[in-house]
Amino acid sequence: MSHPRAPSAGRPALACTPPEPVRHAAPCESAAPPPGRRAVLGALAGVALAGVAPGAAGCSGVRAPAGRATPSPASALPRTTPWRPGPGEVAPAAKLRAVQVVEVIGAWPEGHGGAAAARTRVAALGLPTALVGQAGPLAPAADQAALQVVFAQYGGILSRSASVLVVCRQWTRRGGEVASGGTTVDVRLSRGAHGWTVDALRPAHPGPPARALPADTRAALSDARITLPPAAVADLRGGRVHSSVTRAMRALARSHRIEVSVVRSGHPLDVFGTDRPSDHPRGRAFDVWRIDGHAVVDPSTSRSLIERFMRDAAAAGSYNVGGPVLLTGGGPGQFFSDATHHDHVHIGFRA
Repeated sequence: MSHPRAPSAGRPALACTPPEPVRHAAPCESAAPPPGRRAVLGALAGVALAGVAPGAAGCSGVRAPAGRATPSPASALPRTTPWRPGPGEVAPAAKLRAVQVVEVIGAWPEGHGGAAAARTRVAALGLPTALVGQAGPLAPAADQAALQVVFAQYGGILSRSASVLVVCRQWTRRGGEVASGGTTVDVRLSRGAHGWTVDALRPAHPGPPARALPADTRAALSDARITLPPAAVADLRGGRVHSSVTRAMRALARSHRIEVSVVRSGHPLDVFGTDRPSDHPRGRAFDVWRIDGHAVVDPSTSRSLIERFMRDAAAAGSYNVGGPVLLTGGGPGQFFSDATHHDHVHIGFRA
């Protein structure tokens, strides 16, 4: 994310190459107060009994491994674990709410696919069932699905509204065939008397792969020290990410192992809360949520590591480096810090 930017329009689409989504229409309903624990568990019991965790995450808080599901037999789906916010979060309740809706829409046991079943699961969370109609790639036609949340990142956080970018991997089974994919969903929330509710889902729209890619992009895609989620991989393969971004990724990977959360798609079009265009949708920025195995949001992560990484990003050519630490020096406005960038490092370029 760059400096706090305004709401943006994500466009539903697929990050890698999961099966074609089924687009569902659902009646619009108003949000209800969050239900009790028993109601939610009851609605999701079928998911658990089928051996697919309701949603998932590789980092159950900030200390667990990120986004890696347990391998299963050939036609079985990976086992997944629910994502939960860890210590150090600015608005953990907003993140949890965003993740919950993505998890219940994007994962289901045998015989529980389709819009009607998804609406039942969403209603159990006390959220508008019309969200199912906005799910796009989260709701493909499949017999069964498992979803693993890699990370939930702030796209913007204000006192009464928020954008949470839910980065996920998804596996689907149709007959005896298992397909893997995933996406990033810009989940829009508002806060009222009963806490945070979800107003809209805006899945990533990476676009089709390019016929040919620059050498820097190919090198970034194959670099073992750069971990990219499905939507980010599709962004690079689409050929609409500036070479300044991929060159900086490779430069940073010489000194660090980096785990990227967002590149182009799935990010708000404008800096949240403003009408200023973000560098992300233009392919001129990327965000890093974990450095050398340490989550940026984790209070136990060394501040000196984050500071060094931010300065390395500036040395790699970024004019706009944001994170949880406000650094001195650099060019005018080169470094910034705010609540939105409490959980990741933003690295932006002019071209």
